[in-house]
Amino acid sequence: LVNLGCATGHPSFVMSASFTNQVLAQIELWTKYENYENKVYVLPKSLDEKVAALHLAKLGVSLTRLSKQQADYIGISADGPYKPEYYRY
Repeated sequence: LVNLGCATGHPSFVMSASFTNQVLAQIELWTKYENYENKVYVLPKSLDEKVAALHLAKLGVSLTRLSKQQADYIGISADGPYKPEYYRY
């Protein structure tokens, strides 16, 4: 809290997104441990997009959903992830 109060830390919104990423990553590792070896992984795009979606309301933004026709046209699932795993923001 001193970090935020003294204005040298990250804004609470950034911290919320970061902590949400960490928690979802821990849940992923705990519930699907058989899929992971003991090494470093990048958060799956589906979880990254879930974190972003959870924080949109704070920004006053709403997300429209792809129709099945739109998703089929661009060759992705309507539920995401919307970017390939190799894509970096």
